[in-house]
Amino acid sequence: MRFSVYQESHIGGRRNNQDRMGYSFTRDALLLLLADGMGGHIQGEMAATIALQTVGSLFQQQAKPYVRKPEKFLEDSFLAAHREIHRYRAINNLPETPRTTIVGCLVQHNCAYWAHCGDSRLYWMRQGQILARTRDHSRIETLIAQGKVHPSERDTHPERNKLFNCLGAPNMPIVELSRRASLQSGDVLLLCSDGLWSVLPDHVLAQSLQHNTIVRAVPELLGSAVGIAGKTSDNVTALAMMWEGTSVLRESPDTIATHTLPVDSITTTIQAPRHADLDPADMFTDSDIEKAIEEIRGAIEKSSRLTSKN
Repeated sequence: MRFSVYQESHIGGRRNNQDRMGYSFTRDALLLLLADGMGGHIQGEMAATIALQTVGSLFQQQAKPYVRKPEKFLEDSFLAAHREIHRYRAINNLPETPRTTIVGCLVQHNCAYWAHCGDSRLYWMRQGQILARTRDHSRIETLIAQGKVHPSERDTHPERNKLFNCLGAPNMPIVELSRRASLQSGDVLLLCSDGLWSVLPDHVLAQSLQHNTIVRAVPELLGSAVGIAGKTSDNVTALAMMWEGTSVLRESPDTIATHTLPVDSITTTIQAPRHADLDPADMFTDSDIEKAIEEIRGAIEKSSRLTSKN
């Protein structure tokens, strides 16, 4: 596999950042994850953290070096994350269960599979066009689908923020799965929280990612969203991946080439598997994440040197 990937999050105008994002890859599979802890409930950031840890841990267990049943993996791992969040509530005797939205994407064999619960989105883009986008599990989207509300009311309708699906709710989540998407070189997959898409229109996201590298486009998009929303800005988070396929003819400073990796190798920005106590003191800090990203950059440089020798 050959791809570039970039992630960034801004706290916006909130006291805490409840968004979480991360990615893991083996020689033959790539997992992208983003979760948005729900602020209307306690410890949304813990729900988002547990969700990423659980799905990331299962990926590390099953990607040998790729996942045998991608759709089943996404559904099962999301449900496992839901159960882990409930287990966290029980262990800590919380008055209610923390909740989070989630969107995840698995890329292998030149194909992408994604799933989501809630209103964290995935966009599949090609040459500035949006080929597919997840449909929010919200009251407003349901009303629009039923023809009861015009699409122009998305941003103003009083029920625009009401979600009917997430991890951590009393009922089991509905894991909506995509069809298999065949990727072409230059395709972009963008995962983002509502702090981004609720402020910037879809066509702005697509145009920015068409005319700039993801390393440049993502920070600019996040900065624009925070600037427009101002003091009322939600947490704003995005994780983008540009696919370059299996060709070794193209070289870029940001390209990750996995063909030189050992079969059993795992590279990740997601925390290692958690124990049952889920002690917040054991979480990744920002410096831990930065260190992991630096290690990945080192792996990119090493891969580039090895490729140039071959």
